[in-house]
Amino acid sequence: MQTVDIPPDDTTLSRLIDAATAGEDVVFARDGKAVAKLVPMPVPVARAPRQLGTLSGRLGHIPDDFDAPLPEDILDTFEGK
Repeated sequence: MQTVDIPPDDTTLSRLIDAATAGEDVVFARDGKAVAKLVPMPVPVARAPRQLGTLSGRLGHIPDDFDAPLPEDILDTFEGK
């Protein structure tokens, strides 16, 4: 992607950018065919910082064998046997 500064004396382009920023569709054409569209950049949404542990104690109990190997019959199912 290229970033190009607009020359201060380029009033036509500045006017088109102002129109696009205001919500107007600005389409550039060559030989009567649309080749590009000027759209405003999305406004970033401010988010509150994430807080760790907000669900602590609300998800239930994790069993002691949570990370134990799966039984052979279940492994066979995953492997298509």
